[in-house]
Amino acid sequence: MNTSEQPREPAGGAPREASAAPPPAPGPPRSRAVDGPAADPRAMTPQSPVGRLAATVDRLSREVRAAQAEAEGRALIELAKGILVARLGCGPAQAARQLAELAEQSQVTPLEFAVDVINQAARDRMSEVTDAFLTATAAVQAASAEDGAVDTEAGEAVAESAAVRLRAAESGALAANDTQAVADALLEQALRPLGAVAVAIWAAGYDGSLTLAGSAGFSPAEATRWRYVPPDVATVARCGLTERAGQWITSLSGTGLPSVGRHQYPHGGRVAVPAGTGGRLHGVLEIAWPVPLAPQPPQVVRQVEALAELCAHTLESYTPPRGAGQEPRVMPDAVELMDLADGLYDPALVLVPHLDADGHLADFRIQHVNKRFLDPAGRPRAVVGGALLLEAYPMAAGDSELFQNVERVYATGEPFRARRMNLTALVDQVPLSAVADISVSRHGNAVLLIWRIEDEAARLASLLQHAQRLGRIGGFEENLLTGEITWNGQLYDLYGRPQTSTPVPLEELTAHAHPDDAVTIGRFLRTLLHHRRPASAGFRLQRPDGVTRHVRAVAEPVLDTDDRLLAVRGAYQDISAQHWTEVALAATRDQLAHSEQQAIERNRLTLQLQHAIMPPAQTPLRVPDLQVAVRYRPAETEQLVGGDWYDAVMLPSGRVLLCVGDVAGHGIEAATSMVVLRNALRGLAVTGAGPGQLLSWLNIVAHHLTGGVTATAVCGLYDPARRTLRWARAGHLPPVLVRGPEAKPLPLLRGMLLGAVAEAAYEEDEVRLAGEDTLLMYTDGLIERRDRSVEEALDQLLSTVRPTPNTLDQHLDRLLTYSRSDTDDDTCLVGIRVG
Repeated sequence: MNTSEQPREPAGGAPREASAAPPPAPGPPRSRAVDGPAADPRAMTPQSPVGRLAATVDRLSREVRAAQAEAEGRALIELAKGILVARLGCGPAQAARQLAELAEQSQVTPLEFAVDVINQAARDRMSEVTDAFLTATAAVQAASAEDGAVDTEAGEAVAESAAVRLRAAESGALAANDTQAVADALLEQALRPLGAVAVAIWAAGYDGSLTLAGSAGFSPAEATRWRYVPPDVATVARCGLTERAGQWITSLSGTGLPSVGRHQYPHGGRVAVPAGTGGRLHGVLEIAWPVPLAPQPPQVVRQVEALAELCAHTLESYTPPRGAGQEPRVMPDAVELMDLADGLYDPALVLVPHLDADGHLADFRIQHVNKRFLDPAGRPRAVVGGALLLEAYPMAAGDSELFQNVERVYATGEPFRARRMNLTALVDQVPLSAVADISVSRHGNAVLLIWRIEDEAARLASLLQHAQRLGRIGGFEENLLTGEITWNGQLYDLYGRPQTSTPVPLEELTAHAHPDDAVTIGRFLRTLLHHRRPASAGFRLQRPDGVTRHVRAVAEPVLDTDDRLLAVRGAYQDISAQHWTEVALAATRDQLAHSEQQAIERNRLTLQLQHAIMPPAQTPLRVPDLQVAVRYRPAETEQLVGGDWYDAVMLPSGRVLLCVGDVAGHGIEAATSMVVLRNALRGLAVTGAGPGQLLSWLNIVAHHLTGGVTATAVCGLYDPARRTLRWARAGHLPPVLVRGPEAKPLPLLRGMLLGAVAEAAYEEDEVRLAGEDTLLMYTDGLIERRDRSVEEALDQLLSTVRPTPNTLDQHLDRLLTYSRSDTDDDTCLVGIRVG
């Protein structure tokens, strides 16, 4: 009995698979066998002719699959015998007996043992995948053994089955005579046990197209529709080609990407893995599942990658068939590419892959250098030709990523284009750089690299053209001997004339300008043509479409060696936007000057009003046994005319009214409000009421009669007979009492600022003064600083007032002189001295 037909009965009596090809997974039958409407179920009875025919077809299909599996199993066993012959130095018959004995001792089938021998001898990608699968299976078994629930033999059977499937699939693929047979072998031997229902092998064209080289599980009609995919069409296979790691898609419907069999398995999972060898991608292996695909373990991923590599060896020799309506795609070799490169007008290199000892792409050999070649480092063609790309241009692997792009083009077949790439060459360890446009394309097994060194003159000309466009400048040149006139396109646009029209000579310039500018243009032409000196002029250009543009013309004469005038060249610039901007600015300046003059006059009148009411110094108030002095210092800036006020007046009752106040804000409104409050307080004081009542009435005036202004004030009534001062405050700083060497503020009484509320009560206090006592009332302009608090400023004031001069006037002048206020606010100061 053949080894592939022997039943496997390992220890424990658990049956194992009998052949290298496991039975198909349950699911729909292979769709490539039938492409038509379903038969009538009533005609499918076992005794009907159709039923008997279907049974015959099914039996023959099973026999064909069994024969294929048997042949693949025999091939693997024969390969294992050959390995034993080479290792043991024995004959084929002895190797066969040795294989059977070792398999019996290992309690495995000869086919499984043969696969194990092949894996140990090959040490290739298939064996690596099998070892990883066995390692993972052993780890799972060990973890399950700790839990006390493990079927060791079942785990080993799964691992060994995977190894047999992979080697059987490899054997079938290598024995197949075309990619269609490879697709059949992969599906039946390796992919159906994973739950897959269809497979497609795509061949990548040199132009980026995809050709369906083979498929299994898809209907013939579907495979025909998808036999060719043009370049740049996004499909599942295309994404797998561009992504080196491949595409593992859970559900095809979730991506929106078209693909073969999309209508058969719309919600099934898809896998697209690139198939490549030696650094070049030859195509894509695409696998379809009928249901959404769950995340796969790394062992399954490596199995699929190994199968893709197996497909790459088949695709290396694949030639697309010439189908109906499909143009033949010729893959030119390096010799034809050399002839093509020699016909180019740009420097070009023909590159062929250079593989290392393991068959991996290591570099590219410069197979040919065309006749137009110009090395950025100045080396001759013979030095560069025949060298490796990274040896001739080691900086290609640097920041420019030129080598990586060449490698990508060779792998995928998709051309690469780049503008203004920086090329660097090392000459005696000195980097020399040049800027060039790059083109890289794959032709057959060779790569064509073309570069065009940037022309500095062309770049500067383009830069000048953009500068003229942005600056709205048009250039001209007029030959006075031949009458030939040259304009650029911008000048035609400036004149509003088509570029097919005749340019305007300088002598006719007046006819195209505003009549009022004739004198200016005449002076310009006389200086330019008669005196032969450069000249410029501004005028209004009247275009044929009725639009008037403000233009500035600049020109210079061109003289020969005998100082004879040959030509005139120059430029026109459209300065319309600048002109109207200057007009608007001039109008704005006039308006600002007028507003400034009005503000100055307003402040002057406000200041005159303030000085008329409160002069900086007042005629001394004559009161027995009392000195009274006042000072007013206006703001340093006239625009800050404020609302500070003071008053010192003898009342009919013999008492003296002393007060200072500060209206919030500046300007005419603050000054007029100050006048209202000052006069109102003076009038209310004749009633004989105390300072607290006076401030309550003044609050009503501020709240109702002055437009809602707010102000602070301190009010005092001095009785000369008793030498007492009754006082109250409305949000103002308290007076300062200087007695001997000490100076301190009076207690802080309760009192809200004026005008804040409709009605308010103010607390009063009485202080008895002694001889030589000095009392000071002031506004915040005396002490206020931007960088200090009010408490700190008040402490500074107390230290300043302690040294008491001989007279009260000298005392107030000294306070104003040494004031450290920096707010430029106006200041009021009232002082009294007893005795």
